Amino acid sequence: MFNFIKKINGDKAIWGIVALLALFSFLPVYSASSNLVYVVGNGTTISHLIKHGFLLLLGFGIIYGVHKIPMHFFKGLSMIAMPLVLLLLVYTLAQGKTIGGANASRWINIPFVGFSFQTSTLAAVVLMVYVARYLAKVKDSVITFKDSVLPLWLPVFLVIVLILPANFSTAAIIFFMVLMLTFLGGYPIKYLVMIVGTGIASLALFILIAKAVPDLFDNRIDTWENRVTNFFNGVDSEEDYQIERAKIAIASGGIVGKGSGKSVQKNFLPQSSSDFIYAIIVEEYGLVGGLVLMFFYLLLLFRIVVVANANSTVFGKLLVVGVGLPIVFQAFINMAVAVELFPVTGQTLPLISSGGTSIWMTCLAIGIVLSASNKKTEEESEIIDETNPLEILSGQL
Repeated sequence: MFNFIKKINGDKAIWGIVALLALFSFLPVYSASSNLVYVVGNGTTISHLIKHGFLLLLGFGIIYGVHKIPMHFFKGLSMIAMPLVLLLLVYTLAQGKTIGGANASRWINIPFVGFSFQTSTLAAVVLMVYVARYLAKVKDSVITFKDSVLPLWLPVFLVIVLILPANFSTAAIIFFMVLMLTFLGGYPIKYLVMIVGTGIASLALFILIAKAVPDLFDNRIDTWENRVTNFFNGVDSEEDYQIERAKIAIASGGIVGKGSGKSVQKNFLPQSSSDFIYAIIVEEYGLVGGLVLMFFYLLLLFRIVVVANANSTVFGKLLVVGVGLPIVFQAFINMAVAVELFPVTGQTLPLISSGGTSIWMTCLAIGIVLSASNKKTEEESEIIDETNPLEILSGQL
């Protein structure tokens, strides 16, 4: 065991925070899984706990494997992975899965293992690495909008367009994170304003076409509209029912909570083990438990900023920010939904909620952050030519 710990590199504080969050996740997942067992009739609480443990074990395997990869390798890997991700997104969208007449083409089934995979989460990580690579490459150049359209914004908009019809919240978060990263990377603000304007106009055009010709393609526009309308007007709906139950759970938790496993609302919240698990945590562990959990995510954010600031390369700084901040941002979006500060988005609580794809892609991002915090790989990255992906991949000069 001690020999294994000695082989672990990177920021030890991040390792510790991630391990504590993962260990804690067993308690709310085990408790909330009773909803799936006794209400939905799916498996047993022990089977859900074992599955969660297996997913976390694979996740930590991803962290360990990825954090051993030298940081500069991710430049070339992102260029290779981007076309593959776009193909996966096209395949996912082309499946035409629907729920209640709305587009639900978010997952692809992995043969022989019985798991489904949400391709948009992989696309988000790959895209952030790709954008960080581009910004680092042009750091000493005069950036013009015309020169950046094809290498930077075309892949960004392709990813967003392919995710948007089935998953608006994920597409919006990715777009916001890309804007944040490009701003921090020194991309001219006047061009960012143009990109935001183009994005808003494109979204409006998409909605108009979908409304005018509803049979043209499957979409979730009605779902988006209902969620936003219900959020502001308080109209009764399935989402409103979930929010009300979540607020009841939070209110009944009090200061110290009802105790582990004693949640009542877990039996009524349809997504008690995933999207609304924070409400169950507050019900069982109270305001204290909710604030402690929030503190650990803020501590993770602090360590991510420390690692980014300590990295001596532009690519390393942008890489850490690009893949690290979305984890914390998603966590606070999930918490905000539970307390009705945001409309329902369907975003999970990283490292806490059940679900394989969310866990694995969060672990992939953490592994990349830990790779960037490894001083040895950071020094190696300073001598790698950014312009040749084959040389980047091989690590040769």
